Amino acid sequence: MVADSLRALAGLGADDVGLVRIRTDGDRLTGSLASLGGAGVFVAALREAVLDGRCHLAVHSLKDLPTLPAEGLVVAAVPERQDPRDVLCARDGLLLADLPAGARVGTGSPRRAAQLRAFRDDLEVLDIRGNVETRLGRVPGSGADGPGDLDAVVLAAAGLARLGRLAAATELIEPAVMAPAAGQGALAVECRDELLASDPRLADALARLDHLPTRLAVTAERALLTALEAGCAAPVGALGRLTDGAGGPADPRGHAGHAPRRLTLDAVVCRPDGAVQLRSSASVRLPDGRDAQVAAARDLGEQVAERLLADGAADLAEIGPAR
Repeated sequence: MVADSLRALAGLGADDVGLVRIRTDGDRLTGSLASLGGAGVFVAALREAVLDGRCHLAVHSLKDLPTLPAEGLVVAAVPERQDPRDVLCARDGLLLADLPAGARVGTGSPRRAAQLRAFRDDLEVLDIRGNVETRLGRVPGSGADGPGDLDAVVLAAAGLARLGRLAAATELIEPAVMAPAAGQGALAVECRDELLASDPRLADALARLDHLPTRLAVTAERALLTALEAGCAAPVGALGRLTDGAGGPADPRGHAGHAPRRLTLDAVVCRPDGAVQLRSSASVRLPDGRDAQVAAARDLGEQVAERLLADGAADLAEIGPAR
């Protein structure tokens, strides 16, 4: 998707942009993300390939990208976000509210697990790993090969959509029930910072690929995580939403109907067992100018994090400087 966009935006031919496939530790190793060292396991190998010159750009799932910047690298573009919500993929077309008591639901995410337990404390939530088809194979009738030993799994809507498998979803879970991971549904295109100065045509294409409403939303979400000092296993959800100058609502991808004028950030921190949830929300009127808007989005994320910490979020999960 990114390669095709850059070909079109930079006027490059089909042979001018090639794909370099990188296998990461997160792809190879088994076990929980916390035991593997967190989200960075999905990006380290790609960053090394960019830094040592094997490729010019790396494309990441933004929710897998550590919030602290890497020396020598810059996120040059955040393309338009797809639906950030989570989805339920259940047997027999069931919805989350309709699953029978004791239903077995699989997820590899502590954030999803905690919010599942908060919504339905009668579910058995199991830790699973694997790619989309492997996870879908755990659900009977999903159309994927596998043991079919679970009643449902929870996955990201964007991941299913990009693979053409969104039909396997039986429910799009609203953020009020399950707040998504920071950056979920968005991509990050990362490169060496000097590349932008040395290749003006590519720099211009990347600037046009960058989608400002998406960047503002995810900047607030990721600033929240940074300020919370949230570890990889912290059950934290966040979603930035934009509204236009007329007060119209944004769609789930972070769009505003016209020029974005107000940014709202909703966040939740859960106890891992789901018994307690702490929510906070704040909004800011965006100033004129891209750089000023990005700075305002970052400030908003930090503000919501401060509220959550003041309200005792660090007592619920492994977040904050005291952990």
